[in-house]
Amino acid sequence: MKVIGNTLVPDELYTACFACDLSQCKGACCVEGDAGAPLAEEEISLLEDYIDRIIPFMEEEGRKVVEHHGVFDWDMEGQYVTPLVHDRECAFAIFRDGIALCAIEKAFEAGVVPLQKPGSCHLYPLRIKPMENGMTRIYYHQWHICEPARKNGLRNHIKLIDFLRGPIAKHFGNELTEKG
Repeated sequence: MKVIGNTLVPDELYTACFACDLSQCKGACCVEGDAGAPLAEEEISLLEDYIDRIIPFMEEEGRKVVEHHGVFDWDMEGQYVTPLVHDRECAFAIFRDGIALCAIEKAFEAGVVPLQKPGSCHLYPLRIKPMENGMTRIYYHQWHICEPARKNGLRNHIKLIDFLRGPIAKHFGNELTEKG
């Protein structure tokens, strides 16, 4: 574990191999789990402001969930998360050729919303936990559904830091990417 600024950074960020392989995992991280993707308050605000521009990119079931329940829900710990369709996939998940993708990201790519996707999705498999002392702890979530990504990273010699360099720089600045 390294301390960089006010962030606790796991050594695996610089040593683990990882590169998503959607052809193998099919975007399972958008479908599996016991709660939606963690959301920051400012992301909820953006989703609420731009939901009318995101809805055209969504699947029908996801639209119904968002229209009925709103753009966020709470997990078992009371944290904000994306809502789920039938307690399964994220309401913003869309499916193309059997692969789960993100309607928010598709709306961003079309230039109609400023949010690329929730930060927790952009940074995955990293998870961020604020600490009571004002520090932030990053941890590497090693979920079995990401085994294809670990194999792909190993096969292609791609470290987690390199795979996530852009999202890490966007969310934390360049300091974390330069310390590896």
